[in-house]
Amino acid sequence: MSKTTKKDIENALMRGADSLRDTIDAANYKDYVLPIMFVKYLSDSYREEVEKLQKEYEGIRLERQKRYLPFTVAEECSFQSLYDQRFSENIGQLINVALRQIENDNHQQLSGVLSAVDYNSETTLGTREHKKAILCDLLEDFVNLDLRPSMIETKDGQIAADVIGDAYEYMIGQFASMAGKKAGSFYTPAAVSEIMARLVAVQPRERVYDPTCGSGSLLIKAAKHQNTNEVSIFGQEVNGSSVAMAKMNMYIHEIRDAKIAWGDTLANPIFKDSDGNLLTFDAIVANMPFSKDKWASGFNPGGESSGKGKKEFKMEASLDKFHRFDWGVPPASKGDWAFLLHMIASMSVKGRIAAVAPHGVLFRGAAEGRIRQRVIEENLLDAVIGLPENLFYGTPIPACILVFKANRQTKDILFIDASKKDENGNLRYIKAKNQNELGQKHVDDIIHAYTERKDVDKFAHVASPEEIKANDYNLNIPRYVDTFEEEELIDIEEVQANIAKLKTEIAEAEAKMEAYLKELGL
Repeated sequence: MSKTTKKDIENALMRGADSLRDTIDAANYKDYVLPIMFVKYLSDSYREEVEKLQKEYEGIRLERQKRYLPFTVAEECSFQSLYDQRFSENIGQLINVALRQIENDNHQQLSGVLSAVDYNSETTLGTREHKKAILCDLLEDFVNLDLRPSMIETKDGQIAADVIGDAYEYMIGQFASMAGKKAGSFYTPAAVSEIMARLVAVQPRERVYDPTCGSGSLLIKAAKHQNTNEVSIFGQEVNGSSVAMAKMNMYIHEIRDAKIAWGDTLANPIFKDSDGNLLTFDAIVANMPFSKDKWASGFNPGGESSGKGKKEFKMEASLDKFHRFDWGVPPASKGDWAFLLHMIASMSVKGRIAAVAPHGVLFRGAAEGRIRQRVIEENLLDAVIGLPENLFYGTPIPACILVFKANRQTKDILFIDASKKDENGNLRYIKAKNQNELGQKHVDDIIHAYTERKDVDKFAHVASPEEIKANDYNLNIPRYVDTFEEEELIDIEEVQANIAKLKTEIAEAEAKMEAYLKELGL
């Protein structure tokens, strides 16, 4: 029997998306397809473990041993059981019940993972007949996918969880591509995740955190960078379906002790120490929502709103008991620095941050300018890395990675511009039709420049505190890295000669056309 490859898993997930194509919005494919694959994975893995036990035990001893397995899947909740009932009139309800029981039977590990989606929703999936046909197809898309760990084809150094996890993350990226503008909130391109993981370089026994963790892929990449399981993983996310996706992602990667919380990170940060203060972390990575509007609405004590005769709510530093905005309150319509200040407040004494942000954080004035100046004066900003445009799903605008460090040994700031061309005139990224990409060489070049921390023509510049101050704490990258390319001089005489030649050729062509028309009597 041939083994299951990463491509087989990807193909099954794509078939699942195709089954939903004409019924639901592309942004929601992931919500319905990934849990079905997850149940298939749980069912196949559990069956294989039980079969191993059956070779040694039977009866009461077998049942006792089954209780020691890391998770359980009741027979009536298994993928095979659902598949056998695929023609049932109430298959949507049967899927709902099975998923919720699996979640309840494994509450500690799978709480909130499988109950986020309603497979019986007529609003989303259509009438009973239509819904039944779609769900039948969806189950058939996965029935021949063997996800028993022993049947997964692995390469040297890989385990089955790596292959399944990589396929899962690849498809999250594909779903992000299909979802278009709605995708930025849950997916960070793999190459950007790798850069950020290498920038924060998580070490054994450290705590790693993502305050806007989406599907968890960035967090996993950072935590697994050193191939260590000796790190503590924390993530918070405001979107319920993304929380479910992140928990599934962790479980598939065999990360069973990750703490993924659901809630507004700014208004209600979940992770706190025994004294009620913000828990601090050694490595923080984030691809936060760009320029989030109304970021402070969760701080509104109530009784204040817009309208005639009513006082409009205005965010003040005193409303935050964690004192994250004492250096300044970001504007109500742009939450970028609110998230960055939260991360800075969450850094341990040896903490590092790598955060994706829009370029506006580098140069916008008023409150943001004052916050930026304070952060620089406190010597927390380590590097600014400009990325190519059209790299992220959901937005064509170029972004940057900001690197912050506690207890820095230097006061300069490194600027890298990876959005233009190298010294040979080649782009520092891969220009693609829909989405630009960073190749491995591009990633390595960025990390090498960060590590070496030296000036590189048209690519990197180490700016002194005096230089930053002279620029009035404006961090716009072109102020520090000159990527200007002189255009070739135009030979006016040659251009005029070409124009004259073209005019002659046009006149000759028109004369010929006129002669042909006369012959035709037109």
